[in-house]
Amino acid sequence: MQTHARAPVGRRRFLALGGTAAATAALGGCALPVSGSVGGAGETVTVMVKAEDLGTDLVRQARKDLGIRINTVRYDITKLIAMMTSGSPPDLVRGVGAVDAPYLAARGVAEELDPYFARSAVLRADDLDPVNDLWRYDGRTQGKGPRYGMAKDFSQDSMYWYDTALFDSAGVAHPPETEPVTFDEWLDKAKRLTRTSKGQTTVFGGSYNGLGASVLLAGLTASAGGSLFSADFSRVDFTAPEARTALDWYIGLCRAKVGPSLIQPDPNGWDGPTYQARRMAMSNSGYWLGGLINTDRKLAAVSRLAPAPVFAGGPRISSCQGGTGLWMPKKARNKDAAWRVFEWFFGEAPAKARASGGWGIPTLRSLRPLMPRQESYQKEVLRVQEAELDHFSVISFTPYARTDALDALFNQAAPAAMRGEMSVDTLARRLNSAMNEQLKRGKEQVG
Repeated sequence: MQTHARAPVGRRRFLALGGTAAATAALGGCALPVSGSVGGAGETVTVMVKAEDLGTDLVRQARKDLGIRINTVRYDITKLIAMMTSGSPPDLVRGVGAVDAPYLAARGVAEELDPYFARSAVLRADDLDPVNDLWRYDGRTQGKGPRYGMAKDFSQDSMYWYDTALFDSAGVAHPPETEPVTFDEWLDKAKRLTRTSKGQTTVFGGSYNGLGASVLLAGLTASAGGSLFSADFSRVDFTAPEARTALDWYIGLCRAKVGPSLIQPDPNGWDGPTYQARRMAMSNSGYWLGGLINTDRKLAAVSRLAPAPVFAGGPRISSCQGGTGLWMPKKARNKDAAWRVFEWFFGEAPAKARASGGWGIPTLRSLRPLMPRQESYQKEVLRVQEAELDHFSVISFTPYARTDALDALFNQAAPAAMRGEMSVDTLARRLNSAMNEQLKRGKEQVG
C-alpha cells in the first residue's frame, strides 16, 4: 500500500513519531515586500525550537517588528508528542528537511503550506532555492508535491573546508577550485595531512562524518550511482554494489584514523572548535562552517572551500544533509499569525542577518547578494560555492524511520568493523537485518 502524504491522522500513526526514541534508548541588504497575510499584531505564537534557532533577541525583535508575542518551547520529541496528542500543539516546530519532511508528511501531522506560499509577497515560489524541495513530499517521492516547511539556510554538506597553511606545511597540493577530487584522493590527502605525537593525534587530516550516519551513507551511495533505499523506501541494502562501495569507503576512512569517528571521538564533539584551533586540515561541514571561520580573520585568510568529492565513474552529486527549518502542525491553533512569523523568520530581518554572517546559504535567491564577499578569500569561497550549486540534488530519505533510530543501529554495529574486528561484508548484512526490521515496523505504523 502506497503512503499518501495527506492520509488522516490517527493516534497510532502519530505516536509512531516517538517510537524510535524508545528504540534508541533500548540500544543505549535586499529589500523585500511586506506580507499581505492575515493575522499578526497582538497575537501569541508558540514555536518549538532549539535555543540557537530563535534566541531571546529575535523574540524581542519579533514583538517589535510584528507586534506578535513568540512563546518558545525547547525542542524535545517527547514533549512534542505530548503536546500534539493532547490537542495543544505548537504553532511552528523545528525540523530537518532532508530527513524529517517525508516522515512527518507520511503521518499526516504537518500542514500543507502551498496555499500560504501562493498568497505571500515575501516568500515567492520563484525566489525559493531548490533546496526547499527537501520539504516537499508527494506520498512517494521527496522533492515533489506539496511543501510542508522551509529551510532557514543550507549547505551542500559534502563540500569541505581546508586549511591551506596545514596543506603547505605537509607538502600536500591544494584541491582544485571547482573540480572535485575522488573520494580515494581525498582519503589519501587526509592520511598525508594527519600528524601524531607520542601515540596521540595532534592534527586530524580530515573529518568526513556529515550530519549523521544514515543520511551520510545515503549521500555516499548516491555518489556511487545507486540508492541506499529500495524503490518504495521500505528497505535498505548495504550489500548492493553502490551501497557497498559507500560503506567500504567510510569504514576504511575510520580504520585509517585520520579524523574523528566512533572509535576516535573528537573531544570537542564537533569539527568547528578543532578546525578553529588549527588541529584539523579538512572538514566536510559545507559552506555553513564559514560563519564560524569568518569570526577569526587569520583563520579565514587561510581557509578555502572545495567541491564535494566523487567516486571514480560515479555521478557528480552535492546534496544537503540538513535543510533545518520550520513546519506547521496540521492542528496548530493560530496558523495565520504563525505564518506571519514564518515569513518574517525566513524572508525578513532574521534571514538577512543569517545571510550576511555566512551561516549557510540563503534559501531565497534574492538574499544571496548579502553573503560575505568583502575580502578576496571570501570572493574565492563564493566562486566555489556558486559553481557547486549546479550539482545540487535532493536525495530522498525514507518516511518509515527517524534518522536517529537508524543512526543508533549503525552506531551499535559499526565500531567493530572500524576496529578491523569485523569484515565490511558482515557489517553490511547486520545493518540490513537491523535497519530493515526498524523500517518494517515504521511502514506498519504508517499503514
